[in-house]
Amino acid sequence: MVTLSMLWLPIVLSAVFVFIASNILWMALPFWHRPDYGRLEQEKTVQDALVSAKSGQYIVPCVDWGKLSKEEREAMQQKPAAFLLVRNPGRFELGKSLALWFVFLLVVGTFVAYLTGHTMAAGTHYRAIFRVAGTAAFLAFGFAHVSDSCWYSKPWLVTFKEMIDGLVYALLMAGTFGWLWPR
Repeated sequence: MVTLSMLWLPIVLSAVFVFIASNILWMALPFWHRPDYGRLEQEKTVQDALVSAKSGQYIVPCVDWGKLSKEEREAMQQKPAAFLLVRNPGRFELGKSLALWFVFLLVVGTFVAYLTGHTMAAGTHYRAIFRVAGTAAFLAFGFAHVSDSCWYSKPWLVTFKEMIDGLVYALLMAGTFGWLWPR
């Protein structure tokens, strides 16, 4: 068994590599994720309507569907529904978000290390480490957003692109673990 204390370097370095790759995919390659978000025709009207909303997660309409009559339910279903994440002005801090993302990467790396360390011995060949660590990392990164398409009608193309991102992150993490695995 390989302990977590023996794997601190691959945990941290893989988080750094994934952090860099994610910033490239999301910020430096505008053709990749920018088209994932559409623009509303009445954008200003929507923004004005949300001015008084606090930062948070909302659903529109927010009703107890079980308490609606059949007619009310049918009337509700004639209008669009929305799932909103509202961020108030001045409340978004890029530095804080990037720090939280890096902490998340460290947490995923720690779980990948835990699983790989309990299934692979010191001195295990690179490819075996790569396979186990990569599978665990892909489960975390690649499937993170699938439920959004299942439940919230997020476009499957967007989810597919996020799965490709997750594959890139998993390959980087797997390669780092294979490279720095204790001999």
